[in-house]
Amino acid sequence: MTDLKMEKAGKFTYVIPRMGNMKVDVILFLSERIKVEDEAIKQITDAASIDEESIVLATPDIHTGYGVPIGSILVTPNFISPSAVGYDINCGMRLLTSPFEATEIDTETLAEGIARLIPLGEGKKNLKMGNREMRNILNRGLEEIEDLLERFGLLENSEGRALLAEDIERTEDRGSLWGNAAKLPPTALERGMPQMGTLGGGNHFIELQRVEEVFDTKRASRLGLFQGQFTVMIHSGSRGLGHETAGFYMKKAKSYMARENLIPPNGQLLYFKKDSPEAEDYLEAMNGAANYAFANREVMAVLVRKALRDVLGKKYSSHLKTLYDVTHNIAKEETYGGKHYFVHRKGATRAYDARRMAGTPFEDIGQPVLIPGSMGTASYVLLGHSGSEKSFFSVNHGAGRVLSRKQAAGKKGKEGLISDRDFKRAMEGIYLICEDRRRIKEEAPQAYKDIDEVIEVVTGAGLALPVAKLKPIAVLKG
Repeated sequence: MTDLKMEKAGKFTYVIPRMGNMKVDVILFLSERIKVEDEAIKQITDAASIDEESIVLATPDIHTGYGVPIGSILVTPNFISPSAVGYDINCGMRLLTSPFEATEIDTETLAEGIARLIPLGEGKKNLKMGNREMRNILNRGLEEIEDLLERFGLLENSEGRALLAEDIERTEDRGSLWGNAAKLPPTALERGMPQMGTLGGGNHFIELQRVEEVFDTKRASRLGLFQGQFTVMIHSGSRGLGHETAGFYMKKAKSYMARENLIPPNGQLLYFKKDSPEAEDYLEAMNGAANYAFANREVMAVLVRKALRDVLGKKYSSHLKTLYDVTHNIAKEETYGGKHYFVHRKGATRAYDARRMAGTPFEDIGQPVLIPGSMGTASYVLLGHSGSEKSFFSVNHGAGRVLSRKQAAGKKGKEGLISDRDFKRAMEGIYLICEDRRRIKEEAPQAYKDIDEVIEVVTGAGLALPVAKLKPIAVLKG
């Protein structure tokens, strides 16, 4: 993988021992068949060079990111890093289940109906919020979503309100973190105000899926999953608002570090010491952006329900239920062994066991974990359990790239590594709606690691329990 000394510590576990500027070891959950870029390894060792009380881990989807790799977990009691969260704050997944067999749904018609209600791609607008609505959402997330849904006619009756209450119970942190709208830059609010209920571009998607395989019938039944079932998965984040917020605090962190005579291990890995006013401001702003992302996925879920109702007519009766809504690209204060840490999960998602899910609908079974592959390949539903503690109850959020966007699709005047023919073959049998046909090959299945191999590492390392495998029938992308 690299010239660095990497020791095998288990079938799916590797260690890079402390060396050079590193202050702690790095633990990686990988297999021999998963390739990792040298630059990603350099970034993860850079992350290990800041704090001797930190714990630094990498998930099997690790690939080069900004400052630290995507697919990294940085745990520390001493600082908070905007770089270790990233630009798309609370990019996350929501899975909706139904009582229908996939064969009962006209997926092409439904996909087209969803595309009419939810704008795809970058810079799009949908529900325009007022200033007060926006600030309420940023401050309290889903606690304040009901008024917004009502104003746009998306909470039509008591059944809709009951579904909303259930959605909130099945969202990580109930979709409500302690945010502060005043800590976000004005440009973030300007960008976010008209973008509620939009998907975004890049790797964001809405997939209509079929439950292809059930690995654990009892646990699947507990989650409302069955073989052949029709499901919908939504992957999106905090849109332009999150990007503006992240960029603003990256600049503040650079100035802060210069003032405090702190030298970043690379030019992009920036942070604040935990007790600084800047750290507190960032946490409140990050939580605000995360609340926006929770609200955005809730609005899209309601719009998908509306589209299904339009397709099914009288047969429809609030059939799409939220299984769970998980977040990644976030930092949270968590306690382990009586010690408080900031757990940064960049391109990684939480995987709590049943004990840590006390007081939620999943206190008997553990947290549902949603790990998608690329479009054209499978997604997985898993459960966190006690074995997840070795990774601070964290797993990867996806498959992870093996080709950059330019490598996959090419650039002006130069063909990419994925031909039109290869892309078409990979997407055979899947109905695709995309906003930008020119750039869609950036997200081709061949640009990503083998999701089955990645999941084998997750389950083989004991980080989560496999429950079901889902395959796409239709894909909507920017």
